[in-house]
Amino acid sequence: MLKEVQIVTAEGEEVEEVTIENPTTVNEVAEESVPEKEDLPHNNGKIKDEDENDEEEEEGEGEATVGEKTVESKIIQQTEPPSIPVSKFFPDAKYPEGEICEYKNEMTNEEKRYLDRMRYDDYNDLRRAAEVHRQVRKYAQKVIKPGMTMIEICEMIENGTRTLVEENGLEAGIGFPTGCSLNNCAAHYTPNSGDPTVLQYDDVCKIDFGTHVNGRIVDCAFTLTFNPVYDPLKAAVKDATNTGVREAGIDVRLNDIGAAIQEALKTFINIYEVKPIRNLNGHSILPYQIHAGKSVPIVKGSATGIKMEASTKSLRGLSYIKVKGYVREDGECSHYAKRHDVDQVTLRIKKAKSLLNNITKHFGTLPFCRRYLDRVGETKYALALKHLVDSNVVESYPPLVDIKESESDNFRNNRINIVPFDPRIEG
Repeated sequence: MLKEVQIVTAEGEEVEEVTIENPTTVNEVAEESVPEKEDLPHNNGKIKDEDENDEEEEEGEGEATVGEKTVESKIIQQTEPPSIPVSKFFPDAKYPEGEICEYKNEMTNEEKRYLDRMRYDDYNDLRRAAEVHRQVRKYAQKVIKPGMTMIEICEMIENGTRTLVEENGLEAGIGFPTGCSLNNCAAHYTPNSGDPTVLQYDDVCKIDFGTHVNGRIVDCAFTLTFNPVYDPLKAAVKDATNTGVREAGIDVRLNDIGAAIQEALKTFINIYEVKPIRNLNGHSILPYQIHAGKSVPIVKGSATGIKMEASTKSLRGLSYIKVKGYVREDGECSHYAKRHDVDQVTLRIKKAKSLLNNITKHFGTLPFCRRYLDRVGETKYALALKHLVDSNVVESYPPLVDIKESESDNFRNNRINIVPFDPRIEG
């Protein structure tokens, strides 16, 4: 079957009409020019192996012929920085499945097929958001370097997300403010306007950003370090993250997951004298609600008796720090979210009312930060925002930090906080 499509550049200029064979695999054409396996757009939710790619390169070269008309096929390839929406790579709107993990207490095949049919649209929205995250994340990991300001880093990630997900009000966009917590700060730090903080060579930076489609949030974080002294600990925590994923499943006790994670890191805890942050957990996610329901611990004994359920999406976060192992709220707040359980409220300040209307219009119950309020045109809103927080209409999320200590030559004894996240759909 043949189909004519138009290729459009990032600047919006039409290049030409192209006739492509089998329109459901336009993304396969893009694969031909991409040398690395991880760069490949996926085909109908499957990731091709290298042998299949080699065969396609041999067969895909040349021209497509329709009667006497011959047209050279154009190759779609993501730009740097990313500027082509992911929907252009998947014209059939079927987004890649990625890795599928077999969990404990797996359902029968018939049950899984039934749930897949019932929730296909939800899963496909998540896969689209995940593909946006993957492409933006890959570029960010490549270009973030010491010397960049934290505002530059966050805006680069956020602008890429807006473009690739084709931001559209509350239907698609950023899932929550980009976190770039440094060193003894474990989470919930993003720079406010005017923040001069610059990334340094010896910093441990936790990049945490989210995407969403129709409120289905994909949340994934990674730790960036430039000093190789941190590499062994990063590898250990990544392995512990994968351990938590393997242990998850229907009716599995959350306490057992925390115990397995702690056991996986036991050797490194002894060698590097690190401590798990016992009061910083993973959490479940609901549509338009980033913090919902159950918490997923990373230590034993903190969620006795609570079990996981089928068709639940959760975020698993591992945080290990070489200081006290307990975080507290401290520093200037940047993260906020309208409470999902508030319908009507009486506000005494007129500016607070208009600010709440603007928050509802642009963010709903999705988290936002002060930079986002600046972006939608809000000014002089500090008092109004405080009033919304004090009235329990908006929830504030200050930075979560451990204590600071002086630096030393051995593993930078002042702070170590490694936070790899891995969101999965359970059941």
